[in-house]
Amino acid sequence: MATPPRPRDHKFAERRAELGEAALTTLAELGYARTSLREIAQNSEFSHGVLHYYFTDKVDLILCSVRQYKARCVHRYDDITAQATEFGELLDGFVTALGDTLRDEAPMHRLWYDLRAQSLFEPAFRDDVGEIDKSLEKMIWRVLSRLAEIAGEPVRVPSAVAYAMFDGLFQQALLKHLSGDKKAVAVLQSSVRMVISQVVISQVVIAQVVAAPVDAAPVLRKKRGQALAA
Repeated sequence: MATPPRPRDHKFAERRAELGEAALTTLAELGYARTSLREIAQNSEFSHGVLHYYFTDKVDLILCSVRQYKARCVHRYDDITAQATEFGELLDGFVTALGDTLRDEAPMHRLWYDLRAQSLFEPAFRDDVGEIDKSLEKMIWRVLSRLAEIAGEPVRVPSAVAYAMFDGLFQQALLKHLSGDKKAVAVLQSSVRMVISQVVISQVVIAQVVAAPVDAAPVLRKKRGQALAA
């Protein structure tokens, strides 16, 4: 039987979480390479000594911060999935949330992709990055599984493939958005609808992708015809 955490352990973990949250803005602005514990301390109310007490080094702090942020992202989509009772409702909620987070939280997502790229070079990152990646993959799969359940159709690709598609679309859109592309959010949303129309065939999504905005519309109309002929 597991030993319950001691009060001091709980308070220590809470303090780490508080400091990790406070560091997010600085980390998101500067990225991994330009961030140090001293730099974070200078941009927050906490001293360098306090940060050093609660975190071994900047890797420890960055991982703590990103884990917390991505956990919130997962819960956000899980809430949408749990509350939706119709295919269109879930689809609209999902693409709206994707667009909102791209528009409003781009620096946080940039930090995540920076961290994931660093894990190719820094072994210290790999276990945590792999764990976060897996949690995001499972979140995408829960959305698709619920859409498939409502539609009465199977998801037509494995979980890892589905995650790779959505993650790739999001990363491309993030780069365009950070480069000043005003269409990035709308193109992401219409592209996600198109992908969902292929991996979960449903008359509801087929009808909705036709109305998708921007330059994705001609492609979506073609996809609609292919889906109806299937």
